[in-house]
Amino acid sequence: MEKTLDIKNVTKYYGIGTIVTKALNSVSFSVEKGSFTAVMGASGSGKSTLLNVIATIDRVSSGEIWVDGIDITVMKEKYLSDFRRDRLGFIFQEYNLLDTLTVEENIVLPLSLRCDSHSEILQKLESISTVLNISDQLKKFPYQLSGGQRQRAACARAIITGPAIVLADEPTGALDSANSKNLMNTFQQTNKELETTILMVTHDPIVGSYAQRVIFLKDGSVWNELYRGNRSRREFYEDIIAVSASLGGETDAF
Repeated sequence: MEKTLDIKNVTKYYGIGTIVTKALNSVSFSVEKGSFTAVMGASGSGKSTLLNVIATIDRVSSGEIWVDGIDITVMKEKYLSDFRRDRLGFIFQEYNLLDTLTVEENIVLPLSLRCDSHSEILQKLESISTVLNISDQLKKFPYQLSGGQRQRAACARAIITGPAIVLADEPTGALDSANSKNLMNTFQQTNKELETTILMVTHDPIVGSYAQRVIFLKDGSVWNELYRGNRSRREFYEDIIAVSASLGGETDAF
């Protein structure tokens, strides 16, 4: 299978002098194209640091991160903004939609910034909004939407450029249980119908159970991983709970 993300012996230190913290310790794993992977672990395990270095928000201390065949750890800063825009999609906990723009304008903003043609923008907008079931919300402003609708709009913005990988940072953190379930069903639908590659950081075993694979971090290293395979989501959830308990992580009711 083709690899969208390939992480090789990534280490990340924070601090200077004698006060240094090793946030990531020789982390290595790959993510196949079209897969849906979750990263879990207790607080301080390195989840956020891992997402930040993949997102090029932070730099590694050593190691390589290959995204769509490009080693982003050696990419010069002047090229990184275009790379983030075109090859990475971001979904945040707090939506990060612009309140002064309509939902439609928020979604197509990355395409407008790279000067895509009007006809191409409209074609992609129609396709994405139909898949994510927000076609009737496009003329509204974010403050007029529910939390779940705002997060679906954020999903549409993240995938409209056709990124190599979508990075989701605790995407259900600001949602209630019903909207969390709807959003994760949207993730599964997007992954299946659009073959979008998703890497999601979460502390919630319920959310993790929607993924095809869960990677567990402990003290900055890959400690364990689970594949869902043919198991039901409930069975996968129970396995995630068992591993999370051994890590000392949080668990939520199904």
